Amino acid sequence: MKNIRLERLFNRTERAVIVAIDHGEFDGPIEGMTDLPETAAKIDSCVDGVLLSPGMLPHCRQVFNFKGAPMAVVRLNWSTVYCYQWEYKDSITVPACSPAEALRLGAEAVLISLTLETGSEATDAANVECFRKLSEEARRFGLPVIGEYYPAEPEKLSPDELHKKVYVCTRILAELGADAIKTFYTNKFKQVTETCPVPVLGLGAEKCPKQLDALQLAAKQVTDGAGGVVFGRNAIQVPDPSAFQRALCDVVKRNMTPDKAAEKHIE
Repeated sequence: MKNIRLERLFNRTERAVIVAIDHGEFDGPIEGMTDLPETAAKIDSCVDGVLLSPGMLPHCRQVFNFKGAPMAVVRLNWSTVYCYQWEYKDSITVPACSPAEALRLGAEAVLISLTLETGSEATDAANVECFRKLSEEARRFGLPVIGEYYPAEPEKLSPDELHKKVYVCTRILAELGADAIKTFYTNKFKQVTETCPVPVLGLGAEKCPKQLDALQLAAKQVTDGAGGVVFGRNAIQVPDPSAFQRALCDVVKRNMTPDKAAEKHIE
């Protein structure tokens, strides 16, 4: 069952586009996601998956309750690494939702994050233990696991420092059993994708100034071997989210140039 779901996410061999709307689990309401069911209604059916928090899946079921709908990807763990507003520094991770509960809610895949090099050997080991426990249980229920490598305080890292962490820890996530991996795009991203045996999904990170900039980021990621993208703010905090997502799918899945995709769907 896990392989069937994983192959559906990637449409057998295609690159995947996932829209992330799970920000409220760490930030509370943010621009474009204050009314999450309303936000979810703007997600285009061309995308392959939607990443969201467990408590929001029942409220956003209209995205998933029809034939050909995107797959529901539920985040299972909660980490202080994302809590910028509270200035947490320790990157502690705990389970927030069991795979069994996610499956009951309607999840078809799950995401589990992992932060390493926290400055504490005990925290690193505990984070790995959390990832392994959740991923092993997810596998027993036939749920594909998307691992997310997210370094502590990425905004403080130089491009080379970020690449070194992503290069090493993406491979570690694969070694720990992730079926696909979501992580930052780096200045040597091809090295990351070439040494990782599972699909690497580039994340959108900070909001790009222009929609064309976000499409160009996606194009760079797939050119460097990404198995797809996971975009949140860049796919939602735009005047017409559905139009941007259709453009994004053309770039990621069909190798359309960003300029042509923008002209076709946005401009």
